[in-house]
Parts: sequence; C-alpha cells; structure tokens
Amino acid sequence: MRLLFKQRFFSWFDSYDIYDEEENTIYTVKGQLSWGHCLKIFDPTGNEIGTVREKILTFLPKFELYLGDQYIGCISKELTFFKPRYNIDCNGWEVEGNFLEWDYSIVDSSGTPVAVISKEIFHWTDTYVIQVYRPEDALCALMLTLAIDAEKCSRN
Repeated sequence: MRLLFKQRFFSWFDSYDIYDEEENTIYTVKGQLSWGHCLKIFDPTGNEIGTVREKILTFLPKFELYLGDQYIGCISKELTFFKPRYNIDCNGWEVEGNFLEWDYSIVDSSGTPVAVISKEIFHWTDTYVIQVYRPEDALCALMLTLAIDAEKCSRN
C-alpha cells in the first residue's frame, strides 16, 4: 500500500492530506493549538481516529501515539551526532533514518520491513511517500511519520 503525505500550503497549524495510490483522500491531519505539537488524524468521513501529541518538558523530543482515546505507544529521539535514531515503544518496531533525515525505514522486531518513508524534495510543502507492506499498519506508520516530521520542524 502506498500513501502520499502532503502538507497543506496555507494553514495556521500543521495540516496534511494523506492520499492513496488512486489519489483518494484517506486521512486528514489537523494541527491543534497546544503546548507542543498535537496532530489529530481523521478518516474521510470526519471521524477522529488517532492523535500524535508531543510531550513537553522532556530532555529530547517525545511524542505519544493514540488510536482514538487509547494510548498505543510513543516515539522519542535518541541523542546521536550523525545518524538520527528514534526509540519506538509501539508494536515492537524500530526506525532509522539516513544522514539527510529524508528517508526512513520501519522494521518489526524480527527485522521484517513494515514501511519505507521517503521525502520528495521538489515540492512547495513537505511531501512524503509512505510504502506500507501491510494495510493494517498504515495508520501507525503515518503517526510515526507525523511525529518525526514534527520533531524536525521543532528543531529547525
């Protein structure tokens, strides 16, 4: 399953549209006014299905992930100097990025690929392609992508 993740050009807060391979909107992400990032994920009918919320007052950036109101895990940035690394406490997954921080791979605890995230660089706004190997992992892979993008925005 391939998802196209595009940031909206004009928005006060982080807002994104997520499209499938046929360019149908399958998720909408809207930023909320809060301390730190708070990103709400909606299905095509407008029902809230997930949240990515930044924890504040932590040494390194940390984001909590929720499906509906249920906490499912978190992602936090590790202290590294050259290659970005994130610690994920969700589904037993791991993520690593390249030196430029534009491409990421998510693997499960056995090393099997879950998703590959690639940033497309010649666009006016942040645009990512998320290749998800199992459709049931799409929402969690999207939440991790949102958290990593929010962490990079906070740092810059």
